[in-house]
Amino acid sequence: MFSVLLRHVSVAALLLASTAVLAEDKEKDLVDLPESLAVKVAHLPVEHVEFLRSTKALGFAGRHDILFTRLEKKDAEAIAAYVAAMVKVHELSKFNPETDSATVPLDPTYSGFNSWKVRKPAALRGAREPGPIDLSRYMYSGPKSGIPTFFNLPVAITPQDLVAGDVEVAIMGAPLDMGSGIRGAAYGPRAVRTGAIYKGNGPDVPEHMHTMVSPFNELTVVDYGDIAVDGLSTERSVGHIREMVREVAAAGTIPIIVGGDHSLMYPDVAGVVDVYGAGKVGVVHFDAHFDAQPTGSHLLSHGQPVHRLFSEEIVPGENFIQVGLRGYWPGKEGFEWMREHGLRYHTMAEVEEKGWKAVMDRVLEEALEGPEYIFISFDVDVLDPAYMPGTGTPEPGGLTTREAFPIVRRLCAEKQVVGFELVEVNPVADPGYTTAQNSDRILRECLTGIAMRKRGLTDKHYLSPLTVDHGQKPKSAAQD
Repeated sequence: MFSVLLRHVSVAALLLASTAVLAEDKEKDLVDLPESLAVKVAHLPVEHVEFLRSTKALGFAGRHDILFTRLEKKDAEAIAAYVAAMVKVHELSKFNPETDSATVPLDPTYSGFNSWKVRKPAALRGAREPGPIDLSRYMYSGPKSGIPTFFNLPVAITPQDLVAGDVEVAIMGAPLDMGSGIRGAAYGPRAVRTGAIYKGNGPDVPEHMHTMVSPFNELTVVDYGDIAVDGLSTERSVGHIREMVREVAAAGTIPIIVGGDHSLMYPDVAGVVDVYGAGKVGVVHFDAHFDAQPTGSHLLSHGQPVHRLFSEEIVPGENFIQVGLRGYWPGKEGFEWMREHGLRYHTMAEVEEKGWKAVMDRVLEEALEGPEYIFISFDVDVLDPAYMPGTGTPEPGGLTTREAFPIVRRLCAEKQVVGFELVEVNPVADPGYTTAQNSDRILRECLTGIAMRKRGLTDKHYLSPLTVDHGQKPKSAAQD
């Protein structure tokens, strides 16, 4: 009996101690008020003063000192009203089960609940042997004729087509733009299909001048069509997108996904990792923004996929490299979060200080020493708007095409790429054709790099001797 009582007393003591520790930790998290402001808020409820000193108040100012300076200019009565209003806004912003549960739910009884992603059975498509389907009537279709496919390539629609055709790369559209506040990226795949000046097949397939390699002669590449999305829900779409990417990767084919907003990074990377294994795939992420926003009523948007991949432990921080960050987001907390998770980032400030070549070499070195495989996520807003105006969140001061093309090609040649995405292509925001044309070129650089790797041209920054030097001696040297 005594031992039981002693045990109860010990538990009670432990609870009291824990409460004291929590109270102490809470006090540590609270900032001190300036003496002049402390006098003015002395009459406020304790919870209001604690709110003012806590991180919750940072929703109304970037730093406590900014907020405190703002309040010190007010009298005690105005301060009381101001703080009370902040507390009210904070409370009203929270989820309220009494009012928010009235949100219109989905109707699971609807007979067409999943109709948007139901695939057509073979019997309804008509019998045919598995393999890529050539949609061209003529030996060569120019850029203005024929049924638009990526680079005028044959089409595949099933994993059996990929296997039967020994397909090495499958390019597919993902017309998703519900994860962005700026609509139009859903038309990205269509714009890239129709915006190319040079096509990818026919009797006269162009070679990449810098390398003298034609990816379309070296590789078997197909258009794998578009992935179905629920046009009213990012949350419902990502599961099917992940399934489709996984399907392509499991067939031994490299998936290239053309979007679509950057919410796609989460299902695209996850689908590849499902096949190759967690911890075995690194990500090289080109973007003006870090896309690791941790909060929001929606847990996935075009500003959150990196955080989603980390929180679900799909890609560890040390396997993540970011290139091209600039502008006004993230702030200090974002960079501290990236450092805490071991993520390696390369900002345009680093380029400004060290030069592009030094930064590019550092990125390549980090990618090569990482996991065996990499996935490249290319948000087109990493390019300066002069080169990529058609995107939802343009940011001045970005990469040029002359900087972006070589690093994409080099990554795909010097490292084993198992997936690639081109996202945030928004042709609605481009009055011309620049966005589609340069998006086409980014994909060609990727394909050229993959083709170079297949041919064994994996030397550091390989360039064809034929195109880097005309080979003619100066007349003065000939006379000597």
